[in-house]
Amino acid sequence: MRKLLFACVAVLGLTNVTAQEKETVGGFEKKDIYISGTVGFSNNSNSGSDVSFTNYVISPSVGYFVTENIAIELGLTIGSEERFDGFIGDVVDTNTFGVNLNGIYFFTPSNQFSFVVGAGISYATIGEENTPDTNAFAIAVAPGVNYFVSESFALRASVGSLSYSNSKVEGASNSTSNFGLNLNLSSINLGLTYKF
Repeated sequence: MRKLLFACVAVLGLTNVTAQEKETVGGFEKKDIYISGTVGFSNNSNSGSDVSFTNYVISPSVGYFVTENIAIELGLTIGSEERFDGFIGDVVDTNTFGVNLNGIYFFTPSNQFSFVVGAGISYATIGEENTPDTNAFAIAVAPGVNYFVSESFALRASVGSLSYSNSKVEGASNSTSNFGLNLNLSSINLGLTYKF
């Protein structure tokens, strides 16, 4: 009788462990490969000024987990900015194309939900009609979250960044440097990740 009772408890225990494992959705581990894409939008306007800016950014990338917590991503950046000057009634369109390399630290990569911190470097060419192109180099650090909605798909979001950039107009002798800290909701990047 004790052997039968012990066998029943063991079977129930294994069934419970298996059920708990199936409830866990998604997660990353070392050597995982994924593709990801983010879409960014920001709108800046000042009530005391007639100038407003609207920015759109799309950034597809491929990532690989080199350790349990760290992923390396290689990606592209395609962006557009529309600047409206209400004083003169003119709209100026600016287009951006760039490449970037990022390192992302996942605090709990094997869990369904994880806080992340990403750091990266990027190079971009920014063009505006009838003007010389601008070449820009940037370094940025951004906090965010990653949430698996299924075994393979995850949602990712980051808010703001700590950044440094240096840009130079082609043919110009001097360059422009900017240092910024933006942690408000005016700069949100939302993304979707697919894990292979």
